[in-house]
This record gives sequence, structure tokens and C-alpha cells, in this order.
Amino acid sequence: MAADTIVHRLLSQRERRPSAPAYFVKHHGVWRPTSWRDYVVEIRTAARALMALGLPAGGTVAMLGFNRPEWVVFDHAAMMAGGAAAGIYTTCSAEEVAYIVDHAEAHAVLIEDLGQWKKIVAERARMPKLRHVVTMRDCPPIDDPMVLSWTAFCDRAAAVSDADLDARIDRIEQAQLATLIYTSGTTGPPKGVMLSHRNLAWTARALIDQGGAREGDCGLSYLPLSHIAEQMSTIHVPATSGATVYFAESIDKVPDNLKEVQPTVVFGVPRIWEKFHAGVTAKLAQATGVKARLMAWTRQVCGEVTALRNRGKEPGGALALQYKLAHRLVLSKLKPALGLGRARLCVTGAAPLATDVIEFFGTLDIVLHEIYGQSEDCGPTSFNLPGATRFGTVGRPLAGVEVKLAEDGEILVRGPNVFLGYFKEPAATAEALDGEWLRSGDLGAFDADGFLSITGRKKEILITAGGKNIAPKNIEA
Repeated sequence: MAADTIVHRLLSQRERRPSAPAYFVKHHGVWRPTSWRDYVVEIRTAARALMALGLPAGGTVAMLGFNRPEWVVFDHAAMMAGGAAAGIYTTCSAEEVAYIVDHAEAHAVLIEDLGQWKKIVAERARMPKLRHVVTMRDCPPIDDPMVLSWTAFCDRAAAVSDADLDARIDRIEQAQLATLIYTSGTTGPPKGVMLSHRNLAWTARALIDQGGAREGDCGLSYLPLSHIAEQMSTIHVPATSGATVYFAESIDKVPDNLKEVQPTVVFGVPRIWEKFHAGVTAKLAQATGVKARLMAWTRQVCGEVTALRNRGKEPGGALALQYKLAHRLVLSKLKPALGLGRARLCVTGAAPLATDVIEFFGTLDIVLHEIYGQSEDCGPTSFNLPGATRFGTVGRPLAGVEVKLAEDGEILVRGPNVFLGYFKEPAATAEALDGEWLRSGDLGAFDADGFLSITGRKKEILITAGGKNIAPKNIEA
């Protein structure tokens, strides 16, 4: 039986839905699709090109740019060629870029534009292992022997046969490194989180099996792809489920793109939901008379319906009729205006979102499901899933993931999603892993029904003169 990795799942999508759209890109004002068949051809071509450029099995590459098909193709291609990719935040300085490229031992780097190229040039001497720089499609030509345009890069594939690539694919093992996620490096330089093929494949499947994604979904890719959450949304879950990805034109265009695409799954960091909240609140404040009363009634009805649905129940009787009416009069206009007209799942994560903001959206029939985790466990530790959501918590542990609290309240995690360790950092790995258990660094508490709450950060504990331990989280909030 073929190995069950993201690479093998991607290849199976070509067989299962060859002509269905894998992704869309907006070109001259029109969203243009690329089929799964053509998407796999693009990835196989890039994988052969990387092999032609000398990428060995187990080698690494890096990507530096906004969410684009080339970014994802390069990432998939690295895995397919038996290697691993490391995403770099576009906001990183030249020094930070050089550190990651050198530390990851990247053989080639994909860059978006001249601005990112300047970072490479400025620190070239600090990246002795870097052999090639590949530019994304719209990047102006760069006259440097190290640089290949996207077309010139793809042309290199001719030197490597499909049979040679298939041989690399056949040798991929579950336990081997598939990707490097570089943490933000709040304490010293960033660390490379090593995630295996098993980590990624298990997590993507778990999210689908537990209602976090499904066939026929579509999403907008706009958060940094160097972050594991967006990689799950844009790369690993779609390869597993066959979902469609729309690549946002830019961060500034996200509100417009959301309205055009009307995605079925929307993942946002707190800042995104806070902006929505501010905009809607300002609009509601302008309503007067009948409109204001209608809105207040709608919010009361939706609040009751949301409370029921969070417990896995559906409204009945008079409430069901009121909800139907509220949908016809208000929600059918309001939700599409936000880009959430088709959204069956709205997720918030990566940082805490104030409970009153989450509750506010619940009164508009927009249920925000908070997810908690970290790069070291592929993103999800716990998840407020549809039908099992409790506002103010980060949900129950994902099925298949064990979570327990240490004596000091630290959240410990064990499961198939827990990472291999930090790349070339044995001391940091030993600090993060207690046997099979990942030390999260977060403090937590479970309620009677098994919902987890985050109560603070272990390293931020203040100890008073009286010996009392205080987490500053509540003071900050």
C-alpha cells in the first residue's frame, strides 16, 4: 500500500477530481481556476526542476513571499522530491532572512519581488549553502547568475524524468522531515520546528474527520504561509479533502476578496475579527427607530439559537420560526456583506480573542470557533468544534490528542501531531519535550465538561512577596 502522506493524497486528488478547481487566482479582475490535474503537473514539474538543480533527498528549500500558487507549488515540490521547505515571513529583516536560510541549509529560495531579493543580496555572504534563487511569476527580471525566473526554473525539469521523481516519492517515509516552521524568535533567534510527514497527514485528516474541514469547502488564503495554521488551511487540508483555495490579491484586498469569494471556511487571527467587530458595531450604532428595534430582536434570537447550537441542539417551535424570519429580514443581507454568506465554519486562533467579541458575533449568527495550539503540534491542541463549543474556552482536546496539566498547571500535549524537535537544537528540544509529552509553556485549566481554558504563560508568572503566583494575563486583558 502506498504511504499515506500529503504528497500521496495530492496525487490521488488528480485521479479523483482531475477537472475540479484546485485553486483560483484573480487575473485582470477575473477569478481564474487551475484544475487538480494541472496543479499536480505544476508541482511535479517544480519537483523535477528542484532535483535538476541538485536538491538531494532530505535537502531543504525556503520561500519568501505573499500567498501565491508558486509558494504552495514550491512547498509541495520540496516534499515530493523527498526534501522539506521552510517558509519565511515577508516582514523579516535581511539579517533574519539570512539566519533562517543559512540555519535551514536551504539549497534554493523562492522570492516574490525585488524587495525580497534585496534582502538576499545584502546578506549573501552569510548564506554559503544557498545555490539558487527562483522568482515568482510577476517579478521583474534579475540579472544575476544565481537567479532563475519561474519559467526558467520550470524549464530545468526537462533534465529529470518522471520515473526518477516517482522513485523519490516511493522512498518518502512517514517519520521523515516534511517541513520546517520557524518560530517568531521572541527569545533569541527563531527555532526551526521539525514536522514529519506523519505529523502533517495525521493532523489534516483529524481536522477533516472532526468537522474542521470537508470536501467541497473553499477558503481564502491570506494569512502568512510561513505559519502552520495557514499551511494547514492552504496546503495540507486541501490536499487531503480536495477543497478549493482562492489566493487573496493582497492583505489590503482581503475584505473585497471575501465578499467576492464567500468562502465556506474562514480562518482569522483576532485582529481580523476585531476589525470586523469595529466595522459592524459602527454600522449598528447608526441604526435608529424600526431598524434598531429589528436589529436588537435579531440579535436576541440569534443569541438563543447560537447557545443551543453550541450544545449540539437545534432550535424548535417559535424560536425556529423567529430565526427563519430573522434570516430573511436581516441575516441574508448582513452576512454576505461581510463575505460570510456561505461560511459554515468561522475559526479564530493564533492568539486569544476577547470573549465579548466572540459573543457579539454569536448574536449575528456568526459562531467563532476558537482553536488553540502551536507550531510544535501542527497547530491544533484543542478546538471548539460545531456542536461542542463553549465561549471563553479553547474547546476540548482534538480526538486522538492527549492533554494533561502538570503540577504547576502547564499544558502538556501528546499525540501523532507532536513535532520531531527543533532543527539542530538538541538542548531546546530536550527542554520542550518530556518523553512523548510536549511542554506548551501555557498554563491552563479544564472545566467539568473537559473544555480547556488558557490561564496564562508559564514564563510570565509573577511571584509576590507573600509567595502568591500571579499570571499577568488577566491584568493585561
